[in-house]
Amino acid sequence: MTGEFFAFMALALVAISGGVLLLNLNKVVHMVVALIFTFVSIAGIYILLSAEFVAAVQVLIYSGAITIIMLFAIMLTKPYDESEVKTGKWRKFFVLLGVIGFAAAIYLGIYNIDIAQVPTTLHEDNTIQIGKALYTKYLIPFEFVSVLLLVSLIGAIILAKREDKEADEE
Repeated sequence: MTGEFFAFMALALVAISGGVLLLNLNKVVHMVVALIFTFVSIAGIYILLSAEFVAAVQVLIYSGAITIIMLFAIMLTKPYDESEVKTGKWRKFFVLLGVIGFAAAIYLGIYNIDIAQVPTTLHEDNTIQIGKALYTKYLIPFEFVSVLLLVSLIGAIILAKREDKEADEE
């Protein structure tokens, strides 16, 4: 049991807790804070994997994306309605059993896997390696994803305006 193991476990616990809180909280601002905890802890896991560039990109890109997510969440979601029907205790119990079963299956699957260790040069100049791969071999998919994200952003704005216009007409 090394310090790296304890750091990984702490970061994984924060990431999972942030994801669970994100799904269970009612206020949008609280959800965004939980999401930020998840993203930052994943960046910490990237640092443990010696992928500093990916960790920096995780923090920079997702910090900007958090702002956009918060804006779209506020624009596109209805306010929390207290009159909605709550789920039963049995349903929550069975969901908890399912989650525990899934976690146990994943743990046993990972624990019993045998992966051969292969020497590699991934930790040497990983930023240069990522840049070369991204701008040579994967340039077309990289540009395609940027155009796809732009189109989805424009589509979300159009849908938000259309919903707002329909709400005003009623």
